Amino acid sequence: MTDLFSEKAKDWDVNEMVLALSNGIGGSLKEKVKLNEQMQVLDFGAGTGLLTSHVAPDVAKVTAVDVSESMLEQLLAKEALKDQVETVCQDIVHHPLGRTFDLIISAMAMHHVEDTEQMLKSFAAHLKPGAKVALADLDKEDGTFHPEGIDGVFHDGFEREAFQMKLERSGFKDVRFTTAHTVDKGEKQYPVFLVVATKQ
Repeated sequence: MTDLFSEKAKDWDVNEMVLALSNGIGGSLKEKVKLNEQMQVLDFGAGTGLLTSHVAPDVAKVTAVDVSESMLEQLLAKEALKDQVETVCQDIVHHPLGRTFDLIISAMAMHHVEDTEQMLKSFAAHLKPGAKVALADLDKEDGTFHPEGIDGVFHDGFEREAFQMKLERSGFKDVRFTTAHTVDKGEKQYPVFLVVATKQ
């Protein structure tokens, strides 16, 4: 599989927009989800660990999953995360890990997954009964958030109502949305939602 983020990985953590996004999502997540030191957390599309960094101090362990080896290498280079984070370079949508977690988190990764229905079913399969997802991504936008013709982007954000229905079909209940952050690109603003739901 081609690593679409091999070049971006080097400068990812100094990108102001990326940092603002992860701070907004991380702060919102910690407001909406009660973390505890027994929790086993899976970070889907973990990248360089920016969202992982927000939750790792408050939980037992984070399993950071991504299909980009170069992004995970940046995560592993962070001393603060070494003891609490395990990295897995794997497409868990089609190749599950075979274990379950108390919480699945994700920031801005879902629009890179073609089959989101299968992704949510995979999330449900990776969760203990009563466990939660806390997923952040773009609200539906007009396709201008990413540069034209970029590889690996399958969705121009998501309609909240349609995404809620997908979650419910995949075995989730108590679906709640909030706006975690808004990306300001000069003439246009792009809201980013955080949705929290519980596995039935």
